[in-house]
Amino acid sequence: MPRTIAVLCRDCDHVIPQAETRPARCPNCHSPRLLAHEELLELSIAHIDCDAFYASVEKRDNPELADKPVIVGGGQRGVVSTCCYIARIDGVRSAMPMFRARRLCPDAIVIRPDMQKYVAVSKQIRTRMDALTPLVEPLSIDEAFLDLSGTQRLFKAPPAVLLSRFAREIEEQIGVTVSVGLSHNKFLAKIASDLDKPRGFAVIGEAETRDFLADKPVSIIYGIGKRFTEKLEKDGLRTVGDIQRRPERDLILAYGEIGARLHRLSQGLDARKINPRGKAKSVSNETTFFEDISDFDELSRLLMKLAESVSARLKKSAIAGDTVTLKLKTAGFKTRTRARQLTVPTQLAHVIYEAGNDLLAREVGTAAFRLIGIGVSGLTDAGDDPVDLVDPGVARKAAAERAMDRVRDKFGKDAVLRGKLYPRNRSGTDNSTPE
Repeated sequence: MPRTIAVLCRDCDHVIPQAETRPARCPNCHSPRLLAHEELLELSIAHIDCDAFYASVEKRDNPELADKPVIVGGGQRGVVSTCCYIARIDGVRSAMPMFRARRLCPDAIVIRPDMQKYVAVSKQIRTRMDALTPLVEPLSIDEAFLDLSGTQRLFKAPPAVLLSRFAREIEEQIGVTVSVGLSHNKFLAKIASDLDKPRGFAVIGEAETRDFLADKPVSIIYGIGKRFTEKLEKDGLRTVGDIQRRPERDLILAYGEIGARLHRLSQGLDARKINPRGKAKSVSNETTFFEDISDFDELSRLLMKLAESVSARLKKSAIAGDTVTLKLKTAGFKTRTRARQLTVPTQLAHVIYEAGNDLLAREVGTAAFRLIGIGVSGLTDAGDDPVDLVDPGVARKAAAERAMDRVRDKFGKDAVLRGKLYPRNRSGTDNSTPE
């Protein structure tokens, strides 16, 4: 005997707990915006993603932009931060170089990012998420996971109803739209939130998980980049179903630890819990130049400035990291990343800089660059006495750096400048990127 389905009206929250078929319209308000699924009232893990967030905020604040293509991003040498769905019709995408986006969509209205405004709107949305559940894990300024287990007793409504109401209130009261994915784990909830954008609400139930994934491309599995996707396809694994049919042992032999992860996710298994702390995985900073730079000394000076910025944020958060990553983007928009593992975690600017500078020395002379960045990952709590301070090889420099920090705290960040940082100006735009 086939299972009945639960039906939810997204406009009035009317619920039909058991129906043989999905009606065409809501029997209460006659809206066609109905959500129907066998497990609709049982699932509690959600991913909420704002639709074209920056562009949506700009359209909200300027109604004249409502029916126009909008791109939020930098100048001619910058990249697209986000774009509205009208611009996407012409092929514009996030992270695309601005010159290419302008060529694809010459009629687009280009707006410089206003991060202060976007952060303020994000906080309004986050406040409403926190009112639903304490288990909110933000992934970025415009998306988060929510665990709504146990909320039905408090709110007298299942998670699906709470999420539908939340999405409607965000649209009506804040003026931007969100898409919701609801499932039984984080992996599938994130996939679901992308299925019905914009203003979407999609559900992936536990019973259907394996069949749902089977015909999807392997790239749907988070963490699989372009190169690894190409390797899997070369090995005959083009769909998730191809991975499902491979024994776990064979996947581990072929790909090591990643093979075990591929096996689990291909089956729709994800044991990760919602982490309300939302700890950063890395701290980084980068800058884009107005003109391409190939000179090592100039790049090195800019790298020092970025390292000091990263160091200041690590110290402020009382964290340290054991991996330094250098990021470079060539004049031809090719991105290079080089990493170095440290003996002990650090939060010191000079240690971060020296590791990055050694990596930089190997790249200079091979191309001119339009962007440079430095980041620290492998983060741990630094405590009151960061471990690298007890290393005799850095103790003297560490003491000098701490003395500089105290002067800056008292008189401002420009009160003490390292020799490399005295102005010779040819810089560009600075983009801080906590991840």
